[in-house]
Amino acid sequence: MIRITALTKGEKLINVESLEELSELDYKWYWADFEAPTEDEVRYLYDYFKFHHLAIEDCLHLLQRPKVDFYDGYNFFVLHAVCETDITPREVNLFIGENYIVSFHQDESLPEFYEARDELYASDTEFWDQGNVYIAYLIMDKIVDAYFPAIFKIEDDLKEYDDIDKGSLNKERIEMLFDIRGELLKLRRVVGTMRDLIYRVLNSSHLKHFLHNEVYFIDIYDHLLRLSEIIEANREITSDIRDSFISINSNRMNSVMTLLTIITTIFIPITFIAGVYGMNFKYMPELNHPYAYFYTIFAMFVVGFLMYLWFKRKGWFDMYK
Repeated sequence: MIRITALTKGEKLINVESLEELSELDYKWYWADFEAPTEDEVRYLYDYFKFHHLAIEDCLHLLQRPKVDFYDGYNFFVLHAVCETDITPREVNLFIGENYIVSFHQDESLPEFYEARDELYASDTEFWDQGNVYIAYLIMDKIVDAYFPAIFKIEDDLKEYDDIDKGSLNKERIEMLFDIRGELLKLRRVVGTMRDLIYRVLNSSHLKHFLHNEVYFIDIYDHLLRLSEIIEANREITSDIRDSFISINSNRMNSVMTLLTIITTIFIPITFIAGVYGMNFKYMPELNHPYAYFYTIFAMFVVGFLMYLWFKRKGWFDMYK
């Protein structure tokens, strides 16, 4: 589907049915939005607009890194959009010429474009004179604003860990934590590349018409910086939770090993005594004593008790308090 919005020289925004109808109008600028276009609609990029075939290939072969390429008469942007439920990047392409902007995206019904179009109609007419640059700002701004709900959702998931007793962290929750870290990594990659793109826009001599409206793009850049800080803060939180889980497990393992060591050490001399008197040699004098069994059991008990007192004095049981 191709949605076309044009500003007439009479300062009126109108919807245009087709590119053929657009050619007959007297306009200041227009915005053509290619939403999940068909093969016939894609042909307009070649035949009507005559864009460079490399730029068109970037549109059709997903997923490109956010970037800006400079062509004769227009600039080509690659942007990444995400949604709250699925943070997989969705590619958005912009062709920005002197008096037009062409947006291209394979995904249907990206809300950012509906919001940008609504805000365009609701804005003051003084912004309409800025034409394609203002529309580019609206699209980029809505795309970046959509990053916030995705990050806030991750923050809400992390808040659940605040109410969890550190000792109750189990394998399932840790796996969920690593899933969150994976989502943060995806968002960091998307936000980082978009931040680099906007920085290039603000510092490129090839985008002079953008620099006349740099205040808008500085605002987007500030949002991206804030997003980067939130992502890094959340990654640190996940690292702290992970380290706490590892420390708890290590401490628990050390406690178990210490307990087993104590039990084993106490039973070593007891096992030695049992082994000696279990050899059943014929001339062992103690075997014929009427109370030898009780003496041996008593000796085992005394040795085990004395070793227990000695370990307690050394503080081996303090970790169980």
